[in-house]
Amino acid sequence: MSGTTIIGTLMRADPALTALVPAERMTSGRLPSDVVLDALLIRTVSVVERLKLRRTGSVRMTERVAVTVRAKNYRSQRQIIDLVIACCAGRTGGIGGAVNVSILNAGTGPDVAGPADSFEQTQDFRVSFDAPARAAGEE
Repeated sequence: MSGTTIIGTLMRADPALTALVPAERMTSGRLPSDVVLDALLIRTVSVVERLKLRRTGSVRMTERVAVTVRAKNYRSQRQIIDLVIACCAGRTGGIGGAVNVSILNAGTGPDVAGPADSFEQTQDFRVSFDAPARAAGEE
C-alpha cells in the first residue's frame, strides 16, 4: 500500500478528471518522452513511518505525494490541477485498499516549461494511512 496508489485510485475514479485525462495517461514513476498530452504523473516525494500501533498491529504512514500535470496548453494545465485538488484533497476513510486514510492539500508548485513545449505544474498532497506492520527483515 502506498500514497501513490491511494491518489491514483481517486484520480482514476473521478469522471470529470478522466474526461480530460484518460486513466491510461495517469502513471507512476515517469512519463514516457512520447506521451500524448494531457497526462498525469504520480510520484512519492517522501515517506514517514511511525511506530507500530500495539493495539492494531499496524503502522501509521505519512507520504508526501506529488501529482505532476503535463498539458498541451496553460488553460488545460490549470483546469486539470483544479480537478486533481477537487478529487483528492480532504478525502478520508477507506481508499484504494488502505484504512484510516486522510489526504491534505500540501501545496501547488510553480508553472514550468515542460518537454516539447508542454506546460507543467505539480500538486502535492500529504497522504496518511494505516499499513500492516512489517516483520523484522521485511522490506
